[in-house]
Amino acid sequence: MIIVLKPNSTPEQIDHIVETIHAMGLKTDVSRGIKRTIIGVIGEEDLLRSAPLRAIPGVEEVVPILKPFKLASREYQPEDSVIDVGCGVKVGGGSLAMIAGPCAVEGREILLEIARHVKAGGANILRGGAFKPRTSPYSFQGLGEEGLKILRDVGDEMEMPVVTEVMDPRQVALVDRYTDIFQIGARNMQNFNLLAEVGQTKRPVLLKRGMSATVIDLLMSAEYIMAEGNKQVMLCERGIKSFDSSTRNLLDLSIVPNAKGLSHLPIIVDPSHATGRPDLIPAMALAAVAAGADGIHIEVHTCPEKALSDGPQALLPDQYRAVVDQMRQVAGLFQKTIPIAHAN
Repeated sequence: MIIVLKPNSTPEQIDHIVETIHAMGLKTDVSRGIKRTIIGVIGEEDLLRSAPLRAIPGVEEVVPILKPFKLASREYQPEDSVIDVGCGVKVGGGSLAMIAGPCAVEGREILLEIARHVKAGGANILRGGAFKPRTSPYSFQGLGEEGLKILRDVGDEMEMPVVTEVMDPRQVALVDRYTDIFQIGARNMQNFNLLAEVGQTKRPVLLKRGMSATVIDLLMSAEYIMAEGNKQVMLCERGIKSFDSSTRNLLDLSIVPNAKGLSHLPIIVDPSHATGRPDLIPAMALAAVAAGADGIHIEVHTCPEKALSDGPQALLPDQYRAVVDQMRQVAGLFQKTIPIAHAN
């Protein structure tokens, strides 16, 4: 539910409305615009049905939100969210996030080499996993905190914001010390304890779609984060399970305009995990930009055959540079830009 206040409502009236809602056992989110203030009510709305909210001084209108995701909905916020992730890079509102880097942090020298290549190729956000959720317990699981330190160090040297995956609520405080963006992987999209924990931070969150999740499922997971106070959520399509074994997953590009029609949150597409095939990544990246994506997430490695994780789906630096050049041309047709991270 949204409570629209009168243009001349006073701070005392706003405080009184908020206190009234809190007394009902509900949460509030106050959004102060240039001309108007609105209060989003979070919680079980049945508690409000008999409440005479329109009679409270300062209230102009009470608007129910029919969708189950309240804060993520277009009804709550009609305009697109724009998220500042650091180093002058913004995601959404016509700015494209170019996320690139290896699947896993393997060491400082190799990550620095890759970072130099991807930044020169047009990337503005550096990715690298320190904790790796692997299907087999015997596969490389990441370098842990040492990997986080390396990622932070390289990101600072290259003046690029960094994103890395957090897998467990107990890791949130640790990862928060090193990253600019939390990544919630597909396997954890409905780990509600983890979502609530990152929701209590001030870090932007890259939320990946689960392998069998609907667009509503994804937006409800975003709502878990936002309901805790963190509105800086970016959605990510990385493919869903399919019967076709010729690709790693099925890239659902319809989710881009679908999610944008339902929500104000930026949405990023990851063609690397979606296809698992370097020969398909460029075409799918271009299609994602044309579909209206707010960013593209691509894995890049200087020597994919020696990568400790997901080497077969990584592009070489020259391939990455070429596809970014093509993406710039497509983005220009739709009045979008690729912001460049600060130069060294």
